[in-house]
Amino acid sequence: MPLVDTGLAPARTTFENGVVLLAKETRTTPAVTINLGMQAGSICDPADQPGTTFLLSRVADRGTATRSADEVAEELDGRGISLTITVTRHVVYLICTCLAEDFEPVLTLLGDILISPSFPESELATRKGEVITAIRQDDDNPAVRAVEGLMALLYPDGHPYGRRTKGSVEIVEGLTRERLMSIHRERFAPSALSAVVVGDVDVRRVRDVSARVFEKWKTAAPAPVSLSRVAPATRRQRLIIPMMNKAQADVAYGFTTIARADPAYYAWWLMNHALGQYSMSGRLGDSIRERQGMAYYVFSSLDANVVEGPLQVRAGVSPANVDRAIRSIDEEIARLAREGITSKELDDSRQYLIYSMPRALETNPGIANFLQNAEFFDLGLDYDRRLPDLLRAVTVDDVRAASSALDPARATIVVAGPYEDRG
Repeated sequence: MPLVDTGLAPARTTFENGVVLLAKETRTTPAVTINLGMQAGSICDPADQPGTTFLLSRVADRGTATRSADEVAEELDGRGISLTITVTRHVVYLICTCLAEDFEPVLTLLGDILISPSFPESELATRKGEVITAIRQDDDNPAVRAVEGLMALLYPDGHPYGRRTKGSVEIVEGLTRERLMSIHRERFAPSALSAVVVGDVDVRRVRDVSARVFEKWKTAAPAPVSLSRVAPATRRQRLIIPMMNKAQADVAYGFTTIARADPAYYAWWLMNHALGQYSMSGRLGDSIRERQGMAYYVFSSLDANVVEGPLQVRAGVSPANVDRAIRSIDEEIARLAREGITSKELDDSRQYLIYSMPRALETNPGIANFLQNAEFFDLGLDYDRRLPDLLRAVTVDDVRAASSALDPARATIVVAGPYEDRG
């Protein structure tokens, strides 16, 4: 009898306080990846204090109600663990990989960091300095300035997607321990947590340890964050950010597109792949970098999200080639909108995405990241099995319908670097 492919088939448990646990046992290595996703990302920043959550994330592991910063560091270092804390628009992630034998004490430590950070004043001052340095580095980076400028134009009027994740020097300098504690009380709650555990540990043990770590956490569900929908631009916008001491100009060119829940997402994904998701393999790389030789890099990205996310084209060029590069991007976007993609491009893109998925799921961190994404967007426990068919169902006409929404006359363009606008 042939074996039935059950896919990842993680075990999903919801505790009484709302914590969602996804557990997947793998035996390839004696290691366990823990990925804790708290739905308290940068959209939860106060409107007048963007960057609050980012600073919170930098201080969260610097001491808890029961452990000093040195004790946290010693416990991680003593087990050879590197803890990564990242902030996206919607989620704060705590991610690490440990030996299977260390799973229980490590999850206990991460739970303590997540639930009871103490934000010591001395540690806050140190991390403020680090964040301020990072902001100043961003302010001196044309690529970052171009993207931040593009997002601010695409998502105006204080929309959370248009705000700087790290905030500004002035805001960070003014943030206090009490403010971080307040944000933590308001936004960090069991009902906002998705815990994913993947590796060499029995599912039943994962449930038992997770229950001990999280079930006593009793905090009311946070108030929902209102996210307004964003209409596509109706006219072309252009912003120049002069940075005359730089050698390279960076171009960020984009549109607001669709939400992740839109059924057309898979057509957009395939279209973006053909356009330039992986740089040199797409139309943009072939035209602007390979044939015309006028870009250090060029690629496109699609970030369909809870509300309409951006499609961006990014390019790094010499100042003399800025206008030519923008014209070439216009031409590729216009051709894409007019003609869609070819059957061969569709087939090649589809095959690439389908056959790259197993590689992405070869490691425990890759599986954990995939399961977090599927949980956040409510894609289902069998999403890894359904995804190939969802891609196979997309037709050339579906992609043409998606691409017809793009129009260079409504593009938003930001150039940062040693460039003077000549119209």
